Order: sequence, then structure tokens, then C-alpha cells
Amino acid sequence: MSVTIKDVAREANVSPSTVSRVLSDSDKISEKTKRKVRKVMNELGYHINYNARVLVQKSTKTIGIVMKHSATHSWHNPFFPEVLRGISTYCHHLDYSISLTTGESEDSIYKEVVKMVNGKRIDGVIVLYSKKDDKVVPFLIEQQIPFVVIGKPMEHTNEIMYVDNDNVQAGKEATEFLIDLGHEEIAFIGDNPEFQVIQDRMNGYKEALLSNALLYREEYIKYDDNNNNPKVVTELFNEETVPTAFVISSDIQAISILKILHEKGYHVPNDMSIVTFNKTFITELSMPSLTTVNTQTYQLGYESSRCLIELINDPNMFKRSVIIPTVMELRDSHQKVLKV
Repeated sequence: MSVTIKDVAREANVSPSTVSRVLSDSDKISEKTKRKVRKVMNELGYHINYNARVLVQKSTKTIGIVMKHSATHSWHNPFFPEVLRGISTYCHHLDYSISLTTGESEDSIYKEVVKMVNGKRIDGVIVLYSKKDDKVVPFLIEQQIPFVVIGKPMEHTNEIMYVDNDNVQAGKEATEFLIDLGHEEIAFIGDNPEFQVIQDRMNGYKEALLSNALLYREEYIKYDDNNNNPKVVTELFNEETVPTAFVISSDIQAISILKILHEKGYHVPNDMSIVTFNKTFITELSMPSLTTVNTQTYQLGYESSRCLIELINDPNMFKRSVIIPTVMELRDSHQKVLKV
């Protein structure tokens, strides 16, 4: 025999409407009452009838997650599980579920989003990227569904709620860290330049060089969307002046560069210094461990879900931006330049 809201209300000595408000996490119910009612739910083994709630509240209590790449590609990047952990932690707190896009191309991901929205399978969306010529965000704006972007939007910045780091400043700090170690020939390696985060970090790199009266060389800027292309490093080493340090846009890319450098007979940090971004388990497990700009990936996910659920509850609220601070974490992939 299934347990009903009335059973919970009777056992907790509250009204059925109070139990309903607890289920919706209403601000009108005290935390003390919420704890008491939830305790009774657990003791009685009460389970929410989600289908009934969708019909009554016209809410699925589900958030759609739009990935930067295909599902296969995303799971290979340690950034994704960590940001997803932050999202799911806050969603779990308010009894929301998450639904991931499963497409294997940009077009199939877009079609999946259209199905989610038009099928009313979700209450809102978190987009895990900001990209040039993206079709997803304009569609979400057109459909007037609540959504939050992780990353600074490339258009409609004042109309979109987003969570991000100050990636220009982070790129500048990473580069200035190497400059302070005595490096003057510093290269920047990014993945797909169509993503805003890569452009911002590259612009910060450029600012740091110019503000320190160092030569900015276009040939020192390389992009490698495959994260395993020896040609990128080979081209840099064919320059008349070879770089002594790299600013690399992601940790998974830095691991690939480490491997390529090792195969070419270069030692990090004795021959080359590296600073990367995104603190994940691979920055600590790599040999050597990687000096990194910790972008606090978990917090990016946590704040994005918090902002989205607030927007779902109040669609007319002010579309704000939330900037998560970054922190330099020093490990073993950098070294001072020895002046002769």
C-alpha cells in the first residue's frame, strides 16, 4: 500500500497543504517544519509521484544539460564530470533531476535540445559553453525558457544569466606568473578558438606580454582542437626563437603537450615550463604535476544550477552574471629561468 501526502501530514501533525509546500521547498515554510516533514517522509517511505506533480504543477523538476561536445568526447574530459557534480549537488538539494544531451555532433545536440524544450521534458537548461555561431542559445531565447550559460555569452550578454570566471584576468595572471620567473618567450596553446573561454584566456595572455613590454608574436599562438597534435609543438620549435614556457588552455591538453615534449626529448620543467587551467585529478597525477589556474569547476556547476532554479521560480528576475574567482596552484611544471 503506497503512502500518501495525507498519511505524511497526519503523522507529522501538519496539514496536507503544508506537506505540499515542503515538497516544493516553499519559502513560506520554516526550516524546522521542513526537517520534521522530511523526517516523517523517510520513516514512512514516502515517494513523490512525479507524473502527478507534472500534471498539477506543470513542472517536471528536471533540468536539461547541454554539453560542449558530443557525449563521448565530454566524458573523456575531466572538466565535465566535475562541473556535473556541482550541478547535481544543488539540484539534489531541491529535488531536481538532470537530463543530459546525448548527440554525437553539434547538429544532433541542437535537435536534442529542441526535443527537450518542445516536449516539455525540462523546466530549464544549463548550457556548458559559450560558442561562436551557436544555435542552442538563440533557440532558448526565442522559446523563452529559463536557461543559464557557463561562460560569458558572445552575444546578448545583458539579456542572459551566466556563470563564469574572469578568463581574461586568469590568462593574464598565468602569463605574468611565468614572466615573473624570468620567461620572455612564452607561447599560448588553446583548443577550439570558436569558444569564448579560449579567446578570453588568449587575450589575457596578450595583455600580460604587452603590459610587461614583451614582444607579442602571432606565431606563438597555436590552436589544437584534437588535443594530440605534434604539429603544434613542432611548429613552435621551428621558430627562430624557441619558447621557454607555455600557457595551455586546459589540463587535458597540457597532458598531451607533456607527452609530445617527452617524445621530442624535452624535460619539464628543466627545458620548458607549463601553466595550465582547470584543477582536476590529472593535474596532480601527471608527471610532473601541473601548475594550474584552478577555475573551481565544481563551484561553476553548483552556482549555475542555483541561478537556474532561481530563474525557474522567478522568470522575470534580473539576468545577472556570477563570476567565480580563480586561484593559482603551484606544483612542479614551472621553473625560474637561470640567467647566464
